[in-house]
Amino acid sequence: MNNQTANVDFYLGALGPHGFCGYFDRLCQEPDRQMYLIKSGPGCGKSTMMRKIAEASPLPVQRIHCSSDPDSLDGVILEKPRAAVVDATPPHALEPACPGAQERVVSLYHTMDVAALTENRGQILRLSMRCKALQERAGSYIAGAAKLLADSRATAAWSTDTAKAAAFASRLALRYLPRGESEGEEQVRLLSAVTPKGILTFYNTIPALADTLVVFHDEYGLCSRLILDELRKQALRRGCSIISCPCPLGGGEIEHLFIPALRLAFLTSNSWHPMEFEGQKNIHCRRFEDKSKLRCRKKRLRFNRRAAAELLEQVSAMQREAKTSHDAMEKLYGAAIDFAAVDRAAEELQAQLGL
Repeated sequence: MNNQTANVDFYLGALGPHGFCGYFDRLCQEPDRQMYLIKSGPGCGKSTMMRKIAEASPLPVQRIHCSSDPDSLDGVILEKPRAAVVDATPPHALEPACPGAQERVVSLYHTMDVAALTENRGQILRLSMRCKALQERAGSYIAGAAKLLADSRATAAWSTDTAKAAAFASRLALRYLPRGESEGEEQVRLLSAVTPKGILTFYNTIPALADTLVVFHDEYGLCSRLILDELRKQALRRGCSIISCPCPLGGGEIEHLFIPALRLAFLTSNSWHPMEFEGQKNIHCRRFEDKSKLRCRKKRLRFNRRAAAELLEQVSAMQREAKTSHDAMEKLYGAAIDFAAVDRAAEELQAQLGL
C-alpha cells in the first residue's frame, strides 16, 4: 500500500487542561456521515470489532485511537460508505440525535453475563473509581503544564510582530491555495496527544495525506497558530475540504492543517513534536520575533519549558497507573463476555456497511 492509499491514524479526544476534551460530537455533525454507536463495557470487544472493520475496508480509512491506550481503537471512519463506527461510551459517550436516520446503536450488552459481573461489582467499582481518580490527578498536572506553555506564548507575543505574521499568512494562501468562493468542509482530528507512552504523534499520517509539507518551526506556538488560523479561514472560503488538528493543550487553536485533495499539509514543529521529513519547506517563526526582547525573557522561557516537560512526564505516569486499573477491569469484564456473540454482531455490522 503506497502513501496515497494508506490508512491514517488520529485521535478524536485527549486529556487536556480542563479534563477530557473530545471532538466526537463534531464527527456526528459532518455532512451525510452515518454514525454507528457501539455500546458495551471495557474489554468487551469494541476495539477488536473496529479493527476488523478497518481491515475489511477495500479503501483507506481513518483509525481513531484511544489516547489513554493508543494500541486500542475508539473509532473507524470510512469514506465509502460515508460512515463512522465509534466507541460511544464514557468519556466520549454519544447518544442518537436522529435515531436510524443519522445514528444507529450497536448494542453488545446482550453478550454480557450479568450475573458474573454482579458478583464482581465491588471490585469493578473500586477499579473504576481508582482509574477516575488517577485520570483526574493527571488532569491537574496537564493543567499546570498548559498554564506554563500559555505563559510562554504570552511572553513571545510581547516580542512578536503579529501584523507581519498575518501578512505572511496571506501570501502563503495566495501561493498554495486555489482560487474559489464556495464553502469548504472541515474535519477536526488530533494528530498528537499526551498518552501513557508519553507525547505520541502519528507521524505516519503526514506522508499518507500530503506530499507538499510546509513546516512552521515555532517553539512557543504563537506565530504558527496565527498563520494557521488565517490559512484555515482562507482554505474554507476557497472551497477546500480540510482536516484541522488542534493542540490538545491549547484552547482549540490549530497546530496542523491538512488539505488532502491538494496533497498539502501545514505543520508546526517544536520540541514536543519535531517535524523532519525529506523535502519539507521550513519556515522559522523567529523571523517574526524581536530576538533582543526574547533574550530578556530567556530564563523564564527555559524554566517554563523544563517545568512543563516534567509535568507532562507525570501526566503519562498517572495515565500508566490508570491503565493498570483499567486493564484489571477489562479482565473482569472479558471473563463475562460471550465473544462468539460479539463476532456475530461484528459480522452483521460489516454486512450493513457492505464490507
